[in-house]
Amino acid sequence: MAKKDNQDYGADSIQVLEWLEPVRKRPWMYIGSTDERGLHHLVWEIVDNSIDEAIAGHCDTITIVLHADGACSVTDNGRGIPTGIHSKTKVSALETTLTVLHAGWKFGWGWYKVSGGLHGVGSSVVNALSTKMEAWVHREGKVFYQQYAIGVPLENVKEIDTTKITGTTIKFYPDASIFKITTEFDYKTIITRLRQQAYLTKGITIIINDERSGKNYKFFFEGGIKSYVNFLNKNDHTIGAVFYAEKEKNDILVEVSLQYNREYSNNIIPFVNNIHTPEGGTHITGFRTALTRTINKYARDKGILKEKDQNLTNDDVIEGMVAVISIKVIDPQFEGQTKSKLGTAEARWAVDSVFSEKLMEFLEEDPKTAKSICEKVFLAAKARLAARAARDTVIRKGALEGMTLPGKLADCSSKDPAVSELYIVEGDSAGGSAKQGRDRETQAILPLRGKILNTEQARIDRIFANEQIKNLIIALGTSIGETFDASRLRYHRIVIMTDADVDGAHIRTLLLTFFFRYMKEIVDGGYLYIAQPPLYKLTKGKQSWYVFTEEEKQAVIDEHSITGENIQRYKGLGEMNPEQLWETTMDPQARKMYRVGIEDAEAADEIFKILMGGDVPPRKRFIQSRAKQVKNLDV
Repeated sequence: MAKKDNQDYGADSIQVLEWLEPVRKRPWMYIGSTDERGLHHLVWEIVDNSIDEAIAGHCDTITIVLHADGACSVTDNGRGIPTGIHSKTKVSALETTLTVLHAGWKFGWGWYKVSGGLHGVGSSVVNALSTKMEAWVHREGKVFYQQYAIGVPLENVKEIDTTKITGTTIKFYPDASIFKITTEFDYKTIITRLRQQAYLTKGITIIINDERSGKNYKFFFEGGIKSYVNFLNKNDHTIGAVFYAEKEKNDILVEVSLQYNREYSNNIIPFVNNIHTPEGGTHITGFRTALTRTINKYARDKGILKEKDQNLTNDDVIEGMVAVISIKVIDPQFEGQTKSKLGTAEARWAVDSVFSEKLMEFLEEDPKTAKSICEKVFLAAKARLAARAARDTVIRKGALEGMTLPGKLADCSSKDPAVSELYIVEGDSAGGSAKQGRDRETQAILPLRGKILNTEQARIDRIFANEQIKNLIIALGTSIGETFDASRLRYHRIVIMTDADVDGAHIRTLLLTFFFRYMKEIVDGGYLYIAQPPLYKLTKGKQSWYVFTEEEKQAVIDEHSITGENIQRYKGLGEMNPEQLWETTMDPQARKMYRVGIEDAEAADEIFKILMGGDVPPRKRFIQSRAKQVKNLDV
């Protein structure tokens, strides 16, 4: 990617698009939310500007500090934001950048050929949502400074020192009147995001210092996304070498890295200008098309696929794959407001062309890895055909078409998915109480007997053969695999309701694994929930209290002077009669439940592999590292 000369990067490079006034009135329109997620979006906005400098070749070190006074600062050694007077706004270009919505050189005439921050809302929004912001600019041998309060400059830009370096530091204090839930930055959230950015920007150093705890971290990955694939695959039994390719095609820089493992799931993570695009788009279409075509061509050229054999499908060739696709595009076009799906048509052909060419070279030059990959994908194809036969058998019986619901299912009367709920209940005893205590109009009950199949270690053909999971698939109405159709979901609230003990937690994890791996659209759609049954019932005279935590229990005991003999511990849902189960766990007016979401699919993927995969040492390390966090353990 070519870069502009520094002499062209001045005050008039800043283009004014819109003023800040609406930001504080409707902050969610600019940062998505005002909860913890929106709070951290402020950090990403400032960091993305520094990343843009790195992508353009002007910066190689970024330092993020979480200050003890609640502020966050981001420092880079880039060129420094211009400080001269802007011809249109008649104030400093620095002030324009930090007080005018969407003002920035990336909106001008090519000062960044590609930009990650372009997809955000700009540092001016961070300023508007902060009680205080400070800016230090090292540029042209001088240090410039300006301070702001809620987006308003308190003084003109002033020169405060001389310097031999260049760069920018932005320090901001989130406004507690906007971020009412919390203004405290989460170290782990920031570490996770910045590790990803360090992988995507090959050769950059990212430093994180947490003054609150004394923790600090430093990222530098010379291998870029190739190192990222190694990181993502660290808990799996890998197959063959890591593939990596980088090439520019029609002004689009394409980077692809991948490696197979012996798992059955895949993890393909796409980026455009360092911004994650979880819904994929044209670059993923190009990747998938090239992958399937190239592996089929290689297998046929080598005689591995015979003339009578069917071609491998995309599902076959992505099984067990970990891949990172990162492209840099000038003025990318996105579908929808979320910017999570790329629509740029040229990206498809660029990725297809570069990836197919380089992958064929890789397979030809490394026959050992090529053979291992072919063995893996052929095994996947065999399993797919077996799964199709099993599914067709079920469909012939009418099960997956919803004609014959499982006998264990106590369905609700309503046929409107929007108001219908399915409770997945552990055991016949709890199932009996739930069936008697439910609202029959809107609540369906499906009891499961024992622990379901661990789908992290099973292909889809085994899943179809498992009676418990088959009953669940039939009840949901969506089918599974290549015939999955979320629009046919019969319930828009699916509630996992298990006992509050170790076995209940295990069953819950098995069910979550199944939904994450094979029905992720249900999770993404916000349809999956976890019921929260009470831990205790406390009584005194004719009064009773249901409590859900140890802290709640102690508070009630202290307030009402309750003695031990009046405390009942619920270890199983079957211990409750129908009335108790209704009023504590199923009554929409009183119940507590959690909606299951996936904020970080990469982290979720890793956790499921550790907890439910076949590799024991990582799971042992995970448990040992968190053993001290367990306050109460039922044995």
